[in-house]
Amino acid sequence: MPDPRFHHRFGTLSLGQLAKITGADLSDGSDPDRVVEDVAPLDQADKSSLSFFDNIRYKEQLLSTKAGACIVSPEMQDKAPQGMALLLTPHPYKAYALAAQAFYPQNMPDSSVSDGAFIDPGAQLGEGCVIEHGAVIGAEAEIGDRCWVEANAVIGGRVKLGNDCRVGTNATVTHCLAGDHVRVYPGCRIGQDGFGFAIAPEGYVKVPQLGRVIIGDNVEIGANTTIDRGSGPDTEIGSGTWIDNLVQIAHNVKIGKGCVIVSQVGISGSTVIEDYAVLAGQAGVAGHLRIGTGARIGAQAGVMRDVPAGEEQLGSPALPLRQSMRQFAALGRLVKKKK
Repeated sequence: MPDPRFHHRFGTLSLGQLAKITGADLSDGSDPDRVVEDVAPLDQADKSSLSFFDNIRYKEQLLSTKAGACIVSPEMQDKAPQGMALLLTPHPYKAYALAAQAFYPQNMPDSSVSDGAFIDPGAQLGEGCVIEHGAVIGAEAEIGDRCWVEANAVIGGRVKLGNDCRVGTNATVTHCLAGDHVRVYPGCRIGQDGFGFAIAPEGYVKVPQLGRVIIGDNVEIGANTTIDRGSGPDTEIGSGTWIDNLVQIAHNVKIGKGCVIVSQVGISGSTVIEDYAVLAGQAGVAGHLRIGTGARIGAQAGVMRDVPAGEEQLGSPALPLRQSMRQFAALGRLVKKKK
């Protein structure tokens, strides 16, 4: 159950209200006026709780749960205990997310600027901002309305943030133009030098990194992720893309709309990730490649060539999924034969 020391519950909601919030239908016999006090996992819920069931692996938990109400798909409602109130939807996990948001809304603190923050006189702050202790906002930076800059975060000179952005503790943002509703989690490093150098007989020669980082709307960038600015062309992150913790995005990379980049992925310079692609954990992508629209790259894959749109690849070097699985199976047979 959520710890009230850290998570503040809005209050109670009726099943009717929850059905409206989630877009679900109440099962026959469910009382729309019945009050629900909280959300909880199947194995921790009680009669006052709302839970959800979205994976057949947890069928036994569904059968034994004490939850008073549960979100399930219409196809799974016959697996629920008799008498349980059900909210029926084809997308139970999404509905649960909406319900949990209703119980635990992410409220912004009241507008304030800490005396311990440093804001250059030439910076522009929008209305309703929160600037915490130790934050630094550089010369000619433009911060939109209702932005939240947390403790010790640094916003470099001439950076532009749209409305309703949040920059986490100890993050740094330089050489960046960001849209609305961008969330930068603690420890991020956005806009630092790309890893660019020329090789000469006498050693390495630094190539000035003269581009920017351009971030669209509704982007999330996880803790301790690094996004290098471009070397001349810009590094770009498309609207609606979600980036997990500990991801490295090199200079000149272009990521499209609605992509998912999971933790510890590394994307080398000048690679293009087209719209709605997914890169699973610890995948590595070589430079100057193109990952097509809707492609899916498996965990720990090493991508060394372009990936067509919609293709799934796995392994290192990464290969189309079926080919990769056949190779794994063949290797297993060889090992077994040798034994």
